[in-house]
Amino acid sequence: MTQAIASRARILLLLLLAVTGALLAGAAPASAHAALTGSDPQQGTVVDKAPTQVSLTFSEPIAVSDDSLRVLDPKGKRADKGDPADPSGTTYTVHLLSGLPDGTYTVTYQVVSADSHPVAGAFTFSIGAPSETSVQATAQASDDGPVGWLYSFGRYMSYAGFVVMTGGAAFVLACWRPGAGVRTVQRLVVSGWLTLTAATLALLLLRGSYTRSGKVGDIFDMSLLGEVLQTKTGAALVSRLLLLAAAALFIAVLFGAAQEQRDDTEKPDPTFGLAIGGTIVAAGLAASWAMSEHASQGLQPGIAMPVDIVHLLAVAAWLGGLTALLVALYRAPAETAVDAAAVQRFSRLAFGSVVALVVTGIYQSWRQLGSWSALTDTRYGQLLLAKIGLVVVMAGLAYFSRRWTARLVGTGGPAVRPETAGTDPVTAVSTAKTGTGETGTETAGAREAGTGAEKAGPEVTADTDTDTDTDTDTDTDTDTDGERATAAVGTGQAAVRTAEAPGTGAQAGEGSARAAQLARQRAAVETARQKRLRDADPNRFGLRRSVLAEAGVAVVLLAITTVLTQTEPGRTEQEAKAASSSSAPSSSSSSAQGTGAVTLNMSFDTGGKEGKGVVTVDLNPARVGGNDMHIYVERTDGETLDVPELKVDFTLSAKDIGPLPVAPDRVAAGHWSASDVQIPMAGDWTVEVTVRTSDIDQVTVSKNAQIG
Repeated sequence: MTQAIASRARILLLLLLAVTGALLAGAAPASAHAALTGSDPQQGTVVDKAPTQVSLTFSEPIAVSDDSLRVLDPKGKRADKGDPADPSGTTYTVHLLSGLPDGTYTVTYQVVSADSHPVAGAFTFSIGAPSETSVQATAQASDDGPVGWLYSFGRYMSYAGFVVMTGGAAFVLACWRPGAGVRTVQRLVVSGWLTLTAATLALLLLRGSYTRSGKVGDIFDMSLLGEVLQTKTGAALVSRLLLLAAAALFIAVLFGAAQEQRDDTEKPDPTFGLAIGGTIVAAGLAASWAMSEHASQGLQPGIAMPVDIVHLLAVAAWLGGLTALLVALYRAPAETAVDAAAVQRFSRLAFGSVVALVVTGIYQSWRQLGSWSALTDTRYGQLLLAKIGLVVVMAGLAYFSRRWTARLVGTGGPAVRPETAGTDPVTAVSTAKTGTGETGTETAGAREAGTGAEKAGPEVTADTDTDTDTDTDTDTDTDTDGERATAAVGTGQAAVRTAEAPGTGAQAGEGSARAAQLARQRAAVETARQKRLRDADPNRFGLRRSVLAEAGVAVVLLAITTVLTQTEPGRTEQEAKAASSSSAPSSSSSSAQGTGAVTLNMSFDTGGKEGKGVVTVDLNPARVGGNDMHIYVERTDGETLDVPELKVDFTLSAKDIGPLPVAPDRVAAGHWSASDVQIPMAGDWTVEVTVRTSDIDQVTVSKNAQIG
């Protein structure tokens, strides 16, 4: 059975890594929670004379440093002076140098939102008339690179450690007190503590580079670490480390009390005190997330933070308890096997946790989305739908687990044979001997072993090692164990007779030691037999399988939750889009440019298989400034054609502007889009579309259009 357990553990580990990697790789580069909602000058506008300052307005307060806001002239040189100022809470300004010449200027920003996530972006405006510029109007976020990936992985591991530590301790306290003395359960809870501690330290070191430069070399920059310690997120991480020290003391008392109770049964039960102390520590750890992330900003933070704490605790109780139950079902020793009553108690705990998750989740969803459309039109809403789907799947699997639990309770739910349950291994041997003779016949030599026990020892030990790796042993294996034990006892009888002959006291002592050795070996055989009997129970087997399936889904659910916390809420995203749309008409009006949607149809042929088709470009409202662009790719018969890559370039040859590259995002099969496509001035623009249909087949087609 050890090999089967190891195989399942490897599968779960690979699933965890694969899902985490896929989700982190698929995350948007700038998964920030503050959005730029306005600027002065506005994006893409042409002003008559040079302004004295540039102002940027965000959807929430942000943290800025000396180089957070920069203005670059057409040659890429700094055109701003002084540090950014904050005149109105969410609007930040930077002063410009005097006497700026005409041309296109680029504004870049790299700031940190109030909920701890980095925000980066860029846009252009022109003085007098647009010109060529050596600056790309794009900004790579500091979280888009190795440091960002490491930080995201650290966040995932911190959530996983919290869930395993908190949920495992809750399972022991609320469902299975004997589990405090089980070594595998102890290792599980301690590993959760170690994971959370290591991840918190890593996040503290990564934080400076994550929010500033994004360079691996800056991870150990002590000056950046000093700046991090002065921020809200840094304070939250330090508070988490202090609470983890208290959690270490709690874990030591939890498992130490179990040992003391076994040694002294008259000692008072510390369960109630441990439950109170553990809840306080767990709530404090959950608050270290709630007070520095989503819940601390936006609508109703005073309500949102306690709700977020309850949500995190419910997740830990459900998923962490499930992990502890899985370990107990697969790895707990036969003499301390988890019983049906403990599984039933966890079933009730999990049900209460799910109810708490649903109630708090509904509130959080309303707060972060704000509308039904945000559920399907924003990345946050789509991830939330995926999370809800996984919760439903887990609830369905939990239903089957409850059915298996009911069957265990209905049949008495013994973990081992009734006649040997609850006894120590040596007593179990004696009980089994006086029964049906499964482990051998009663002999006087069982009490004392002679020199022949030496030969029996390796044989019995080897048999024990073999049988403990088997999940589906039959009665034949049990009989074989009995025959071997009987043979060992028979050999021991001869040894006893030898020992009873006149001899020295040393010989008698040697015989007594060998008798003890034989008793231990027979106890190991009996333990293995009990384990086979326990594992052969079809109800227990079904419960283990359903719990294992729940744990696999939980791994994916936790990964999606991690990505969800790093994604811009749907409410913020839609408000930013609405603000940009409302400012667009004034922009076009002030620059006296006309508007009107443009649709371009271009046939292409890459020369490869399924290489022929038609690409349609819709540009709306086709004016100077920001535009929305949608590209549709179809086969010649009108069916949708899904292509692996598509790029668009805009060129204004008359003014020697461009090509201006645009990298649209894939929305669905055959549908790509890009928002806020900047057109710096009116004219007859050439729109080039590069379509790739395979690894080696691609073609570029173009068409002219009057824009502005």
